[in-house]
Amino acid sequence: MGQLRADEFDRFVAARWSALLHLARLLTGGDRHRAEDLLQEALVKLWFAWPKVAEQAPEAYVRRVLARAAARSARRRWWGEHPVDQLPDPPEVGDEIATVDERTRLEAMLALLPARQRAAVVLRYYQDLPEQHVAEVLGCPVGTARSLTARGVARLRRLLAEAVEPVE
Repeated sequence: MGQLRADEFDRFVAARWSALLHLARLLTGGDRHRAEDLLQEALVKLWFAWPKVAEQAPEAYVRRVLARAAARSARRRWWGEHPVDQLPDPPEVGDEIATVDERTRLEAMLALLPARQRAAVVLRYYQDLPEQHVAEVLGCPVGTARSLTARGVARLRRLLAEAVEPVE
């Protein structure tokens, strides 16, 4: 039974890794390292809960763990990072397509949202979850989830409108 459990878990992780990592990255405001840490933490919790959730909804379970862990980690004051004035090796002009630039710009703006608003927007529009599921994942009433989503989208629109350099 143990090997079968491990094989099922491995197949799930292999199939959903990139999508879950992308979700974690969006929830952490684009920080890939924090996203990897959160996903690892969520997958460890999934491993222990696997016998209970394997046949039901393992992705929903991981999604909930990720959203809650991202909100919890956003409350931490220090991550050991040191900001710098200049980025090393700026990218060359014209080496990326407009779609990637637009996505990057949107992810940067997502990072400016408060953690719960960001989680609500990502779960509702990136994961395409109904409002009821967003509320369940965030552990709040549907009205609060709806409010968080609406405020997050409104703020995203303002931030994108105020952006100095539009992507062409």
